[in-house]
Amino acid sequence: MKRLHFSLLSLLLVGLLAACGEASQTTTSNATVTTITLGAYTTPREAYAKLIPLFQAKWKADTGGEVKFEESYQGSGAQSRAIVEGFEADIAALSLEADINRITDAGLITHDWKAGTHSGMVSTSIVVFAVREGNPKGIQDWADLAKPGVQILTPDPRTSGGAQWNILALYGAAKRGQITGVPANDEAAAQAFLASVLKNVVVFDKGARESITNFEKGVGDVAITYENEILVGQKGGQTYQMVIPTSTILIENPIALIDKSVEKHGNRQAVEAFINFLHSREAQEVFAEFGLRSVDADVAKATAERYPAINDLFTINEFGGWSKATPEYFGDDGVYAKVLAQVQQ
Repeated sequence: MKRLHFSLLSLLLVGLLAACGEASQTTTSNATVTTITLGAYTTPREAYAKLIPLFQAKWKADTGGEVKFEESYQGSGAQSRAIVEGFEADIAALSLEADINRITDAGLITHDWKAGTHSGMVSTSIVVFAVREGNPKGIQDWADLAKPGVQILTPDPRTSGGAQWNILALYGAAKRGQITGVPANDEAAAQAFLASVLKNVVVFDKGARESITNFEKGVGDVAITYENEILVGQKGGQTYQMVIPTSTILIENPIALIDKSVEKHGNRQAVEAFINFLHSREAQEVFAEFGLRSVDADVAKATAERYPAINDLFTINEFGGWSKATPEYFGDDGVYAKVLAQVQQ
């Protein structure tokens, strides 16, 4: 039933936005209006709300034309699958490389999207914990998540890129010997620790934004989430606190032009200009304003006080890259599926 529900949702999304795919450029009496369809994951929504008007003003000043945006936000994996199933996004701005690779493997992205600025990455973040004000459960590091009575929120890895980052952050910290009671390089011990944490998960939401929203409603003691989700929430008046674990993973967020869509829509110039703009210092400062770590070295240096260094920071290379990590950890017979099945018995 879940797969049927997802397919119907994807078809509805395609239907709602199909019209913009058929006419991405129109001409008014005064100027050409170009439409760009953005398919993004949920967490940078507030950043794009500021970035898009800035780009529209720049495009107007540079070309005299107007650019209109159609925006869709959902969990990264769900967004990636929607695009593959027919949602004609011009740009995929997702949580992780594996979700862009799915679109590439479907033949919709035909250029080397990683050959661009910052190897195709537009922002970064880290996996952290959101805890209640005053941290009543005393959550300080990964080991505390396995304690009896701790209620955890984390999204579902089948629909959320953030959830996959969360699992790999936990697993990497365990394999690196950075979790109390879990010996380094012990696969069985790492899986046992993952099982002990999953037993405490009370809700698997479809995306990172839905997960933190549930936490804001009072569900759970701790949410495993993106650093930027907590910073945005705090900026909006939320009183929860952030705990940065001793060891965590660097989240790298990709963006890519979808060749088959822009060829159909005839808007390549505007789409390329928008992606280039997102790598500019002006845009990178906006990402940093909304809790995302900048891929621009100068902006990262200027905002370093807001984004503390991590004691033990590792990358997806710890797992051999996404081409290896995806099947090994999130495939039907992967580590996550096996451990979850054990927990649910």
